[in-house]
Amino acid sequence: MALLLVRHAKAGSRHRWDGDDRDRPLSPPGRRQAEQLVARLDGYRPGRVLSSPYLRCVQTVTPLARAWGTDVVVTPDLAEGATKEGLRLARRLMDDDESAVLCTHGDIVPVILEAAADDGVDLGLAPVWPKASTWILHAEGNRWAQAEYLPPPSV
Repeated sequence: MALLLVRHAKAGSRHRWDGDDRDRPLSPPGRRQAEQLVARLDGYRPGRVLSSPYLRCVQTVTPLARAWGTDVVVTPDLAEGATKEGLRLARRLMDDDESAVLCTHGDIVPVILEAAADDGVDLGLAPVWPKASTWILHAEGNRWAQAEYLPPPSV
């Protein structure tokens, strides 16, 4: 089982956005990053694509879901600030035989990575999670066993 942990692609400036932050869309470079993720992650083809309800996350994984013939399943467990819920979701998914994409935010990615490190996974000296990056976490049983980092697509 593999979990593809994707941080959403580049979005417009939080400080320049007038509306609800949940509705802040990807910027033009972020839309290009989302499209480039399709080729980058195509070899994995997980059966499920889950996303934070924030528009920028849904927009990040919509091209993947479309290319793989599946839907984006929105869950509040991946929303900004839902760190405990996000970690619980990631742990629950370990029990499944089916791999999944999780698209979330910069506060949830490090919590899941910390859990992988606690399981003994080597994340390198200074793990990073910039926008549109992906961590591929492989599970064996109820533990994370291996991680691979894919940097964001360049735009």
